[in-house]
Amino acid sequence: MRKKTKMIIDPKYILIAISVICAILIVVSFKFQDKIEPVRSIVGGVVTPMQKGINTIGVKISDKLEYVNSVKKLTKENKKLKDKLAETNAENKLLQQDKYELENFRKLYSLDEQYAKYPKVAARVISGEPDNWYNEFIIDKGTDDGLAKNMNVMAGDGLVGRIVDANKSYSRVRSIVDDSSEVSGSFLKTSDKCIVSGNLSMMKEGKIQISGLDRDAKVKDGYEVVTSQISSVYLPGILIGYAKNIKKDSTNITQSGYLVPAADFSSLDMVLVITKVKNSKDLEEILGK
Repeated sequence: MRKKTKMIIDPKYILIAISVICAILIVVSFKFQDKIEPVRSIVGGVVTPMQKGINTIGVKISDKLEYVNSVKKLTKENKKLKDKLAETNAENKLLQQDKYELENFRKLYSLDEQYAKYPKVAARVISGEPDNWYNEFIIDKGTDDGLAKNMNVMAGDGLVGRIVDANKSYSRVRSIVDDSSEVSGSFLKTSDKCIVSGNLSMMKEGKIQISGLDRDAKVKDGYEVVTSQISSVYLPGILIGYAKNIKKDSTNITQSGYLVPAADFSSLDMVLVITKVKNSKDLEEILGK
């Protein structure tokens, strides 16, 4: 069998042929322009709408891609902003906590200076019932820190209460607002004696009771009431609070009214404990000295 021979055309002839065809088309288009116009119009009428459709689709696709890219970029930036905001909020909380701690230490320092004659230990409130105005609460210091029963506790601008139970590492404090609490008080300006009684129901209005004041006592609202010398458990001269609405009783023998405590019993965090009891002999017996 004969083998078929492949016909190989030189590329330069192909190029020449294409050039000739193009030249002929150019000449024809110029020479027969009027005759070709209807064909051109028909082709244009078909191609132009297609081209417009293709352009519209292309623009929409381009806009969609740009939108997607913008969303991705904004999402990424939003995440960065959220992370930064969370970090800033955490830092702000730490700063606020530090500021709160600093304010507490300043108050304690100021209170310590007011009663410089008494030895004191700072303690933190670790357990309490805020709904009950901290009528009783636990502090993080105990007998290992030199604390003992009946030691006086202060916060804010004055008296908070006394230790009623001291353990090795913690102590329980009963505040002056507790219903069972009574403090022998004295008006600082007039030296008139009175009894300050706890009353939790009144603490909703930010006050407790004063009673037993002599009918002739010349006292006014705002006068300071401090612990008196005759108190059995409280050291003398510690601010308890400020008198309010003092009036004569129905018996016309004594006066009574209210006292606004010097300490804030709705929010106790840190306190000062005076490491001394009213009777030094009792302290030696309690500590086993």
